[in-house]
Amino acid sequence: MSSTPEKAERRCLIVVPTYNEQENLRGIVESIQQHAPAADIVVVDDESEDGTGALADELSQEHPGRVFVIHRPSKDGLGRAYVAGFKFALARDYELIVQMDADFSHDPSYLPQFLEQISNHDLVLGSRYIKGISVVNWDLKRLILSRAATVYVRFITGLPLTDATSGFKCWRREVLEAIDLDRIFSGGYLFQVEMSYRTYQKKFRMAEIPIIFVERRLGRSKMDWGIIVEAILGVVRLRLRR
Repeated sequence: MSSTPEKAERRCLIVVPTYNEQENLRGIVESIQQHAPAADIVVVDDESEDGTGALADELSQEHPGRVFVIHRPSKDGLGRAYVAGFKFALARDYELIVQMDADFSHDPSYLPQFLEQISNHDLVLGSRYIKGISVVNWDLKRLILSRAATVYVRFITGLPLTDATSGFKCWRREVLEAIDLDRIFSGGYLFQVEMSYRTYQKKFRMAEIPIIFVERRLGRSKMDWGIIVEAILGVVRLRLRR
């Protein structure tokens, strides 16, 4: 795909989905602004019950033209939230789009590395496993489940990644334009696999950088057994679907 040298500054939007992240939101926005001061931010809130949406509006007013908010009418899955953010970015001609969690499990201090590596790639992913195991505060069961998920995904799809379920990513807009976002079927954490697999199918250049993943500081995890079952069945569907 594209191999043209990049200019130093490209318009970048960071997509941050939220559901009940009132405790984390202000801090994550401030940290993003510290480590990627040229980037804009869009908060995609799924009608949080704890005031996250109102706080997002407050931050948008404090940083006009730099922090935006999308209010979605219901909790409709992580994937749908990201798709809303991606469409927002494409409609406003952003050239680079970063996706990351709001709970500090994705450390904004890695953003400069993502923005550097994207100059020579089309998708850059943050990997928890490219240099051993770089996860903090997970129990053994969840760690085994995460590692097994990548092995399973690689076996079924051939996706050549060390961390197939990573949700810390930087995209060129050309990739998101090439993927038909309206055809993305996964709504939960399978979304991470589906988007990477669609990128791989279209032969875009992918790279992984090492990150340390730290389990959320505040609030409650959104992981449940329904998400796990969706992922197991969905990977097979993903491989069979064209």
